[in-house]
Amino acid sequence: MKSNGDILIASSNKGKLKEFKKLFKNHKVFSLSDLNIADAIEDGDSFLENAIIKAKHGAKESKIYTIADDSGIVVPKLDYEPGIYSARYAGEGASDKDNRDKIIDKLIEKKHESLEAFYVCVLVGLKSPNDPMPIVTQGEIHGRISINSSGEGGFGYDKIFYPDGYDCSMASLEQQIKNKVSHRAIASEKFIKLFNSSYDTFL
Repeated sequence: MKSNGDILIASSNKGKLKEFKKLFKNHKVFSLSDLNIADAIEDGDSFLENAIIKAKHGAKESKIYTIADDSGIVVPKLDYEPGIYSARYAGEGASDKDNRDKIIDKLIEKKHESLEAFYVCVLVGLKSPNDPMPIVTQGEIHGRISINSSGEGGFGYDKIFYPDGYDCSMASLEQQIKNKVSHRAIASEKFIKLFNSSYDTFL
């Protein structure tokens, strides 16, 4: 494929892709699945390292501008778990519910109904796997992780994450609000500003 303004989101996660399509609505957005590209092996030690690994892999395989994110939830008093292992906290192939149940069990084990936590998203954009000047942005949203689950929207840990300033879980927020305050939205807003300011350079 030629680089003509198309963007690859280096993920097969349907929830992430749905959010990114709304955030990058002025571009034709593809997922790894759309282009029959396998997921990268995430063996980095940080959100940034994993985002770079995924972006390089996607750019190499697709030959189009690639944006990768690595994101997750961090609970400082649980030794910063689940962190980069958020998507597979309960093991490879674990469902969102499996992962939520594991963190709920840890809170109960430590006799806590909730603990301070934050979602983090790191975005990396590359025009090629050898691009020496990637766009890198980061977004965070702080709140509490809870043993109480509520809400029908979102994905991941949204049902048990209660952001500061709101009296409901992330999964209960209207999509319009979530698209403005989420960790991914914050990182994406920063990213889009940098991307648009040098559009011709990047593509």
